[in-house]
Amino acid sequence: MYISNEGILVILFVGLIAGWLAGKIVRGTGFGIIGDILVGIAGALVASYLFPKLGIRLGTGLVSEIVYSAIGAILLLVVVRLIRGGGRF
Repeated sequence: MYISNEGILVILFVGLIAGWLAGKIVRGTGFGIIGDILVGIAGALVASYLFPKLGIRLGTGLVSEIVYSAIGAILLLVVVRLIRGGGRF
């Protein structure tokens, strides 16, 4: 599999925006640029695994990928917060 330089930039951009959105929604603040990218990419992985199994389809394009990744990142952050916080949301 080959990913072009533009593809890597799109992945990082989507990860940054999705991680920032998830950080604002779940935690109230962002995690810094690197943390936002990592949370967004991890959220995209969670969403790409979970949503097809549930039959959820959001559409195509960059905006839907950002929404898709942000929802996955929010789910990831909620689970991490429940585990680390002793069950508190």
